[in-house]
Amino acid sequence: MQDTYIIGAFSTPFEKMPEASFKDLTRDAYLGVLDDVGAEVANDIEQAWFGNCGMGTFGQGCIRGQVCFTPLVKEGRFPERVPIINVEGGCATASMAFHGAWKDVLSGQSELSLAIGVEKTFVPNDPEKIQEIFDAGIDQLDADQWKDYYAAAGEKADKPFDPDNGNGTVFMDTYAMQAAYHMKKYGTTQEQIAYGSSKNHHHGSLNPKAQYRFDVSVEKVMEDRPISFPLTRSMCAPIGDGAAAALICSEAYLAKLPKEVQDRAIKIRASVLTGGKYRDLDEPGLSSVAARKAYAQSGLTPDDIDIAEVHDATSFCEIYQCEMLGFCEEGKGGEYVASGATALGGSRPINLSGGLVSKGHPVGATGLSMIDELTQQLRGEAGARQADSPRIALAENGGGVMGFDEAACSVIILEAS
Repeated sequence: MQDTYIIGAFSTPFEKMPEASFKDLTRDAYLGVLDDVGAEVANDIEQAWFGNCGMGTFGQGCIRGQVCFTPLVKEGRFPERVPIINVEGGCATASMAFHGAWKDVLSGQSELSLAIGVEKTFVPNDPEKIQEIFDAGIDQLDADQWKDYYAAAGEKADKPFDPDNGNGTVFMDTYAMQAAYHMKKYGTTQEQIAYGSSKNHHHGSLNPKAQYRFDVSVEKVMEDRPISFPLTRSMCAPIGDGAAAALICSEAYLAKLPKEVQDRAIKIRASVLTGGKYRDLDEPGLSSVAARKAYAQSGLTPDDIDIAEVHDATSFCEIYQCEMLGFCEEGKGGEYVASGATALGGSRPINLSGGLVSKGHPVGATGLSMIDELTQQLRGEAGARQADSPRIALAENGGGVMGFDEAACSVIILEAS
């Protein structure tokens, strides 16, 4: 395979932005990624991949990317006649866009391809519309299948499935069931989950683009409003709006660019997508499959990973993903996170952006915001949250729900130039 590179990455701040439109967010992310590399590359873009989940709820069910880029084409900022492919994969949407752009370049069809993810999940005074966006991430055609599955799993986990508790979405309930089973099987504690949340809130306090920029102690995390035991509000990702983008190019194209651009380029060592299934609670999760394939593709091992961004829709997820990605033994994720290994200054910092629980989680933009964070880290440009000279970084991003699997999972491995 030919070498491929990220030459530009950008994320807007993640926050509740009711006045910002999808077109506004698209403009901000696109111009931001051009500013990162140099606006002169814009006319060389040969393909674009546009990720979004919820725009249909706002009335734009099709041609979402084309609609959002129309003003930029009219202004001459985005080249005419460039194909835009619209993708959707739940919370993994932006990583799917990245994967598509990467394959464009890898195949030789394009020298420069754009990946962008844009999302709005906050709708003032309309909780039903918000719920509609998230409900799309689980099977609505045969709901009895997952209801029966979770009811049986709840018995095994000693945590009955109760989707009508009124504290959150069905997704938080499924995460809570997995956490409860992990606690039952391995002795993981709520305090260990709270440690991960507190740690990521501290990281978020150092990130000027994070939705939540404040510290929360372990004690305060545990005392926060219950969502679904053992999860409290501070352990769960908030809703919000935002966009992120990346520009991916070939080695030949990179060689034509100024030295300062070449010096900041980030090599893509692996990009893997996998698909979920209804698995048993004791069966390893989908991210373990994606990670195994990514390590094989890159020729690397878990020990080579210096930093990571993982999909902590809840703080239990970081514990679980540390196990699935091979950073610690299965069942030891709680101890690993609570040891400080994943904190800034630890042996393998994870979610230096603040993770989803602090940085925020505008669904269709999240995966590319991870790429932006890791790009900054590998360039040594992350400011107060900068890790100590990382060389290899990993992003894990899951989307949609299929039992206790994600419907889709992405693992991407990057290397500093």
